[in-house]
Amino acid sequence: MAMSSSSESGYTRYNEVTVLRGGVRYFNCIEDIAARAKRSLHFQTYIFDDDDTGRLVAAALMAAARRGVHVYLLVDGYASQKLPDGFISQLRQAGVHFRFFEPLFFTYRYYFGRRMHHKILVADAVEALVGGLNVSDRYNDMPGAPAWLDWALHVRGEVGLQLHKVCVRMWRRLLAPKCLPRRLTAVDDHPVICRVRMSRNDWVYRKTDISRSYRDMFTAARSNATVMTSYFWPPSRLLSRMEIAARRGVKVRVVLTGHADVPLAKYAERYLYRRLFRSGIEVYEYLPNVLHGKIAFRDDEWLTVGSYNVNNISAFASVELNLDVHDSAVALGMRHAVDDIIAQDCRKVSPHDYELSSHPVRMLLYYLSYRIVHLLFFLFTFYFEQLPGVGKRRHG
Repeated sequence: MAMSSSSESGYTRYNEVTVLRGGVRYFNCIEDIAARAKRSLHFQTYIFDDDDTGRLVAAALMAAARRGVHVYLLVDGYASQKLPDGFISQLRQAGVHFRFFEPLFFTYRYYFGRRMHHKILVADAVEALVGGLNVSDRYNDMPGAPAWLDWALHVRGEVGLQLHKVCVRMWRRLLAPKCLPRRLTAVDDHPVICRVRMSRNDWVYRKTDISRSYRDMFTAARSNATVMTSYFWPPSRLLSRMEIAARRGVKVRVVLTGHADVPLAKYAERYLYRRLFRSGIEVYEYLPNVLHGKIAFRDDEWLTVGSYNVNNISAFASVELNLDVHDSAVALGMRHAVDDIIAQDCRKVSPHDYELSSHPVRMLLYYLSYRIVHLLFFLFTFYFEQLPGVGKRRHG
């Protein structure tokens, strides 16, 4: 089935794409990209910790800045607020332009749940990393502590210029552009044809591309569709699309963490299992450690990878960015990788086992957790207006 003209829109053609599983390979790639950068390097991330991994990434950024590359580091003002002043000063002294995105209570327009959730590195408007990994030891392979399960796409080609422009716009909203390079164009030397599209969510600025990509995935799916995500509480429209797809014979799988870093979140997820089972959706839990990845794919021809969690905060609050790839080789490779993970590292949660293990006290815990999480979503996705200014609105 060919994609519709609307779903086909926005794709760049000439790209090379490699799927990276998180851990040391991902952070080695950050170092390599930073070392190759010649003119500009943008890095935007939600969490940047002052630990071994954070210092490794900082060293790569500072080395690039010292050899004359324009380096811009943007981190979220809430999630990265514990970065020491000395750490930041060291970056700036090396020539790295550093900013916080919306520091708590210090911005002109403050939206309670709106955080910058990007995980993007872009060099020279050509080469980029986009995924779900933050900069912290728990996302890296450390001695005796394997990385949390996560994913990223390493891309080189036309989509790099789109990513660069987004990073510049994000930076310019925070700071006058006088320190940015005035002219920068991507190098057009990539004959490999792989269609890649940048998708963004920023409800305040009326961006809902990623939410639409997920809904379109289930509408277009013919044989199979898989979602691997952390913090899974899908918006109602997406959950309905998933159920409809499963009922018309699509094999729908949801791969979630079995060991959550936020127990309340895991309990709330398990409250949803019964509804998923009613539609024939398969549920798997990843067991070795925490699953933090955010990916989805269908029919061995399309996938999306990025920062978007399948929940209302990513849909209506956080600033998110994914890459959609329409390429059979890349999508098939991702399916094989996930199939291996399901076979080796996951347990399938069957409806029968779920009912046997869910005694009344546990079901009450799941229900109360779900209601608490639902209330938190309501509070975090409460906005008085979208920009540019329209009438007062809310979305919960």
